[in-house]
Amino acid sequence: MNDPDASFRLAAFERLRLLVQLHGGSLPWSVVNEGFVHEGARIHFATKAEGIFKPASMTGVLSVTTVVPRAGRRAWYHDQLESEAKLAMAADGLSYAFNGTDPDSRQNRLLRDARDRQLPIIYFFGVAPAIYEPIFPAYVVEWDPKALSVKLAPKPLADTATLWTPPNPDERRYALRQVKQRLHQSAFRERVVAAYGGRCALTGLPEVRLVDAAHIIPDGDIERGQPDIRNGICMSRLHHAAYDADLISIDPDHRIHISERLLEQHDGPMLELGLKALKGQLIRMPREDLMKPDPDRLAVRFERFRKAA
Repeated sequence: MNDPDASFRLAAFERLRLLVQLHGGSLPWSVVNEGFVHEGARIHFATKAEGIFKPASMTGVLSVTTVVPRAGRRAWYHDQLESEAKLAMAADGLSYAFNGTDPDSRQNRLLRDARDRQLPIIYFFGVAPAIYEPIFPAYVVEWDPKALSVKLAPKPLADTATLWTPPNPDERRYALRQVKQRLHQSAFRERVVAAYGGRCALTGLPEVRLVDAAHIIPDGDIERGQPDIRNGICMSRLHHAAYDADLISIDPDHRIHISERLLEQHDGPMLELGLKALKGQLIRMPREDLMKPDPDRLAVRFERFRKAA
């Protein structure tokens, strides 16, 4: 191991593991920006000003970041289609562009140094504006001055003894499959929630920390269960659980149905007002037609609800 920054990296990874547990995966920039504490000093994980980041107190790069821009003329999730396609094509690593066109610039030399010294780093992958999925440990395994890019390889969670050893080919492929699935699901959640304005489609609940992206067709269905925004509906966590259990459903005309099992029960206001009172109501829809739930998928899912009833 040739890394004077080893204790910094261990402290950063330990803090990130805790933050991922607390926030369920993706992290808002406000959390990333808090950084971590090392020997009594607060150290940044990353900065908005630099995609390739080395804290002043470290000798090597700590993190790299990709950003999803704020919405301009088009909703931000339209602009992510190209990066989604690149991610789907990735076979044994994630491509990350150089800073500018000079391979010998300071930041690009930091990436080369990370490759040469086999440094474990953090990749903050933007899945929505100001929302990041942390991938760590990741390693610069290729540095290509002609393509003006590097290849980053994630590694299954390693112990300290092997943390400064890049993944072998089998580990790279295994870890990349896991990372791609995580990134797809994180992006799916953020896109669906954004399409519905951060509100539950059934109740209008406006708290983004209490809503999820419910799959119309479960992601286990290879043909129709892809993390496509039209395969999702923004629901509160209560209604998401009820939808997954086929206790409520939505027909192709966007009308809410409640199972007889729930209708026959009599309990407090949560059941009466939060679930049973929704029977026959229409869900709130995204403004853009391309974001609205796919009627064919709704029909398939509604038929499953009818059979379960």
